[in-house]
Amino acid sequence: MNSAEEILEFWFGNDSVVSAETQRRWFSADREFDQICSARFLADHTAAIAGSLVGWRHDPRSCLALVLLLDQFPRNLFRNTARAFATDAQALVVARGALAQGYDRELIPLKRAFFYMPFEHSETLADQDESVRLTGEIARNHPECADFLKYAEAHREIIRRFARFPHRNAALGRVSTPAEAAYLLDHPGF
Repeated sequence: MNSAEEILEFWFGNDSVVSAETQRRWFSADREFDQICSARFLADHTAAIAGSLVGWRHDPRSCLALVLLLDQFPRNLFRNTARAFATDAQALVVARGALAQGYDRELIPLKRAFFYMPFEHSETLADQDESVRLTGEIARNHPECADFLKYAEAHREIIRRFARFPHRNAALGRVSTPAEAAYLLDHPGF
């Protein structure tokens, strides 16, 4: 099993400035990256689901690693399947706890943004509003985080419009409405 620090180093690199290549892999469908995530971190993800890493919630850095294991890694481990979203609620609980402790304020803005991702991945409008508020706060003062706000706003607009993410429908066995089907034709790779 990996330590929280090993997870953070893998996700962000070991420099204080996160490289453009590292950032690209976060949000791209990259089969090789997905395979690396699976080989190195599937056991950690499984431990997080089981509650074996609950102690990680008591420190900003390890708490961020836990959020990554529950929110980001599943999207790489289980791409295009229901399991990619299965731990979103757990990630949101951990993220809420982190914010209540002020953990997000103890990290650089680019890392803080990942405490806000579980709000952005929620299909609840209030969580989307919180995502935009939190992300807007860092984007105003840190231009390197401007894209995070752009995507948070786009996610919120989808939830406002459909009350769910149509891109998840196939993976979750949900039937798309005609409006969702039309939207997916125009926005296939959101």
